[in-house]
Amino acid sequence: MTPPDHAADFLQRAGWGGARIEPLAGDASFRRYFRVIGNDGQAVLMDAPPPHEDPRPFIAVAEWLVGHGLNAPEILARDLDRGLLLLGDFGDTRLRETLDTAPERERELYERATDVLVHLHSHPPMDGLRPHGLEQWLEELKLFTDWYCPAVGIEVDPAAYQSAWQEVLAPVAADGLGPVTVLRDYHAENVMLVEGRSGVAHFGLLDFQDALRGHPAYDLASVLEDARRDVSPDIEREMIERYVEATAGGDRFERAYWALAAQRNTRILGVFTRLWKRDGKPGYRRFQPRMWGLLERDLERPGLEPVRDWFDANVPPAYRRAPWQDAQ
Repeated sequence: MTPPDHAADFLQRAGWGGARIEPLAGDASFRRYFRVIGNDGQAVLMDAPPPHEDPRPFIAVAEWLVGHGLNAPEILARDLDRGLLLLGDFGDTRLRETLDTAPERERELYERATDVLVHLHSHPPMDGLRPHGLEQWLEELKLFTDWYCPAVGIEVDPAAYQSAWQEVLAPVAADGLGPVTVLRDYHAENVMLVEGRSGVAHFGLLDFQDALRGHPAYDLASVLEDARRDVSPDIEREMIERYVEATAGGDRFERAYWALAAQRNTRILGVFTRLWKRDGKPGYRRFQPRMWGLLERDLERPGLEPVRDWFDANVPPAYRRAPWQDAQ
């Protein structure tokens, strides 16, 4: 977590010459984040090095979110050729750690997280976003058979896998809900609690550069079936009902919720395996037991029987949890 050589020149030109640069965070991509501390305050430096990363989608989505009443980082300065952005700083109060230290606030804060999505989905989707529908869902699911299954040493039937998912997801794609702007990585580690802001703007949103145009159930499943922390099943149930009541989504929404939660959790099992095997990030293995627990719970829902049957026939229990015991 050393800032790039050209960061000092960028900060000088942005009016932050001589500021101190401290490591802040990295993520599953090539992006890195640093806190910049100057005489007049602090900001966040995003290093999104080309050609691996392009900060333009982040800028476009951030500006769209702010224009629609939500809270995304202010763009203070940019150097697109070198992949640097200077962003407004939301501070250090992240939703994840707030919930860890104050679990009694779980209902309150997930109500607000749900209300953010209700607000977001009350607007037509942002122009220019790529679609996230049946074709994309099925393509994403190949991550499981391409990466997870070889990693644990099992041979499966990929054609039957795709057929089962097609049967489950085609009705969701045709249910008439949406499209909406899908943030895609909306969870407790990508939300900051911002002092001095209220309502949905109290949540500072991060990591939305991969936003897509898709189904409204996807982001609710993302935040309630979080890969990195356990959410109470009672809270999950209440938040589904809260969203449905606010949007009149009805039974169609709940059917879509469980199907897309299962799709997302299966995709993540593959993504985290790829991060381990291809990208040399074995730490992601520790999330796999939680992902299996969530997926198996999703698959018990009505309408998911074809996929549940495929997993029962192709992925025995020993290949779901045992491979990850040494990563706990």
